[in-house]
Amino acid sequence: MAKHTIATIPGDGIGPEIMDATLEILDAVGFEAEYIPLQAGLAAIEKGLAPMPEETVERIREIGIALKSPTTTPSGGGHASANVTLRKKLDLFANVRPAKTLPGIKGPFADKNLDIIIVRENTEDLYAGIEYMAHPDVAQSIKVITRQGSARLFEYTFKMAIEQKRKQVTVIHKANIMKLSDGLFLEEFYKAAKHYPSIEAKDIIVDNCCMQLVTRPEQFDVLVTENLYGDIISDLCAGLVGGLGLAPGANIGVNCAVFEAVHGSAPDIAGKGVANPTALLMSAVMMLRHLGHHDKADSIQQSVLRVCSDGKCLTIDLGGKASTGEYAREVISAGKG
Repeated sequence: MAKHTIATIPGDGIGPEIMDATLEILDAVGFEAEYIPLQAGLAAIEKGLAPMPEETVERIREIGIALKSPTTTPSGGGHASANVTLRKKLDLFANVRPAKTLPGIKGPFADKNLDIIIVRENTEDLYAGIEYMAHPDVAQSIKVITRQGSARLFEYTFKMAIEQKRKQVTVIHKANIMKLSDGLFLEEFYKAAKHYPSIEAKDIIVDNCCMQLVTRPEQFDVLVTENLYGDIISDLCAGLVGGLGLAPGANIGVNCAVFEAVHGSAPDIAGKGVANPTALLMSAVMMLRHLGHHDKADSIQQSVLRVCSDGKCLTIDLGGKASTGEYAREVISAGKG
């Protein structure tokens, strides 16, 4: 395959450290790419730019593929979220978050061999950002659910389920209370499901889903839901398998895809060389599969599984003592063994 061009956002806090480790591992498996570093987050704000500068958005639009480390958006102060801005401007309508048990990693369900994929609508719902002050003492946010947005999300989800040989797709909703918005979402789900009879289609109310996830998570296969519920559910599922430090993510659009670690920028440990790069690395594995490099993706994934299973060279958050660089070199070594 031809050499790829990949936009990279080094991000804030531990972002540059885990990006360096990830690119080192990609290089070690022979993935050839030209990386174009772009600004976002605090680094952009400090230069008087928006958290997600228009120049960065347009460059990613041109390139079509980006690998992104965590960025920081200050609370309050009128700054729009860098992540939300990027997703909306590039119309990255599907957020895909796998939650898979890794051998040797402690977690409340380490013995269940969990393998759940959460697909979250990424551009609508309350995250559309339509807010106003109806009165000095009353703030209102408008929830937006459209047929078009829902239909394309479900089409993507069912097609992905077929490609990955999944057996069940469950939609998460609150249509018993929000009968119009969530009702429309649920209606479109079952419309889409009719076209994929080989996949079992189910629905579950969001509060019940949370309870089921912390009691019998192994019952779920693919979960698909709205933006706000998906934000919460995907973090919950990450906690089931060891935490956000292990959680990869992909934002998929028609013409662009952005792969990112979903955890924060962890400024408290920035520069100490102890950050865990696994989430960004596994996001890069998703990127490799998206680009058709399944052999390289398999190689990295198997190397991570070996390192985790062995347990001798893990970062501090996983109960080990390894530095970011030591962990990266161990993953590279495992791939050569």
